[in-house]
Parts: sequence; C-alpha cells; structure tokens
Amino acid sequence: MGRVRGALTRPVVAGALVVAAVLAGVGLYWFQPWKLWQDETVREALPEATAAESADTSAGRTAPPRQAPGPDPATPVTVASGDLISHEHATSGTVKLLRLADGSHIVRLEDLDTSNGPDLRVWLTDAPVKEGRAGWSVFDDGRHESLGKLKGNKGSHNYRLPADLDPAAFTSVSIWCDRFDVSFGAAELARV
Repeated sequence: MGRVRGALTRPVVAGALVVAAVLAGVGLYWFQPWKLWQDETVREALPEATAAESADTSAGRTAPPRQAPGPDPATPVTVASGDLISHEHATSGTVKLLRLADGSHIVRLEDLDTSNGPDLRVWLTDAPVKEGRAGWSVFDDGRHESLGKLKGNKGSHNYRLPADLDPAAFTSVSIWCDRFDVSFGAAELARV
C-alpha cells in the first residue's frame, strides 16, 4: 500500500510543480516587476531645432542673425500645456501641445519622471484630470488617442499627432498603462 501511495504522489507533485512554474512565468510576463528597477531615459530635441542645427553644423557655418524682432517662424508654438500629477505611480514633468512650422502638432513631455512599467502609452484624451484614485481609470471612458508607446520613463520626448486629428478636441494627456487600464500620471492641458 505504501508503494502505491508513493507512486501516485510523485506524478501529482511533479504536475503541481509544472503548473506552478507555468503560472510563475505567466505572472512574470504579465506584471514585469523588474521594470520597477529599470529606468529608460530619452532626451529628444524639438524637431525643427534638430534639423536646423544639423544643417548649419554640417555646412560648417553658423545660423544667420534674425532680421526683425518677433517670433521665429521655425520655432514651435505652444498651443496648450500642463503639469503632470501622480496617479498609480509618482509622476512629474510638463506636457506641451506644440504646433510646428509645417502646421503639424506634437505632444512634448519635458523632464518626465515616472515609474517604468509594462505597455505604457501616451494618450491624448478628452477626460478631466482628477487627483488621487478617482483619476486612475477615467481616461478610457471617453475619447482618447494613443500617440504610441512611452519612449522612456525619464527625460524629454516628442509624440507626433496624426494629421487628421483635431488637437482642440482633447483636454488632457495621460501616461497610460494599457495592460492594467490605469493612469500612471496625467496633465490637464490649459490653452495658451
């Protein structure tokens, strides 16, 4: 009787270990906890500034002086801006909606500092920014547009808006975790 019980116990224990290993693997993939200790810093320049600087530097000349005072037509114009507040994770930085010289728009995150996480996106939304837990999951309730994956959890980077998207229809930006449907942080866009 003891041999039969021992023979039955081994396959059950082996099966339980296999199931536990599979569940641990799925859990690690889903939550990606190692990202909490991995920072990705991205420092992107504004699109026009990069193109102008590289053209002047490669030609071996300096930029010509401005002819008249006033705004430089090649300089992006700030249409709206706001400061990021924390939601699920501590988040800080500034968000700017910029109109470029060619008429296109970008969302620029400046001095972003948030936690890294799985499947983070930059969302342009029409949702109000609410403080605390009340603001964690409101951004997918209304209209939202994903501008792509978050390039880094620290630094300054740009996200181009699709040409057919009307930026006036949106009032906020969220650093959105698509995997868990929660905002890491968000900013209300105040028109300039």
